[in-house]
Amino acid sequence: MARPKKLRFIKFNPRITFYKPQGVPLSILKITIISKDELEALRLKHYLQLEQKECAKRMKISQSTFQRTLSAANKKIAQALIEGRAIRITEN
Repeated sequence: MARPKKLRFIKFNPRITFYKPQGVPLSILKITIISKDELEALRLKHYLQLEQKECAKRMKISQSTFQRTLSAANKKIAQALIEGRAIRITEN
């Protein structure tokens, strides 16, 4: 059985939770789902430009968990931009 997911501390609650390419009908787009903890990792590392150790500390997770979360988020965002996908931000 998998280990239960540790609670992450997220201090950012986005008002807008859906993005899509302009001029493309949503009905023909694939959707990439980004979790709020992935968005928080992106915000801390890339927007606030904090060191990885500080980011992990703020989210109350280990550095290795933070790195995996950030890498997953970066991959999803890159895929959405390159393939012209919509992006949905969800709770988990």
